Amino acid sequence: MELSTPALLFPAISLLLLAYTNRFMGLAGVIRGLHRQINETNKRLIARQITSLRLRIRLIIWMQILGVLSITFCVAAMFFLFLESTQLGQITFIISLVLMMLSLAVSLYELKISGHALNIELEDLEN
Repeated sequence: MELSTPALLFPAISLLLLAYTNRFMGLAGVIRGLHRQINETNKRLIARQITSLRLRIRLIIWMQILGVLSITFCVAAMFFLFLESTQLGQITFIISLVLMMLSLAVSLYELKISGHALNIELEDLEN
């Protein structure tokens, strides 16, 4: 394995973290909007949304933590490979890849919950 192998992961990780941050900021906007509406609309609907929003916030934070850890291990892998410690570099890079896969898996779960939250909104519009 060469030093350039872990470096290939860098552009993907930065774009992924940007996407996660955008999801977090979008969710923050929804929460602020619900806070303004709480006295004006159906409190039961908002209570259902709040439960979903709390879980989604936790998931997005974990997505970001796992992504940052993936970057950290990827950089460590490059460092070990630079020092010509190939076995340690490979192990560290594998850990980086596993962390990235976990981050993506959490992202998929959060997307599923996000879709459910949109269905709650649609239920309200149908009524």
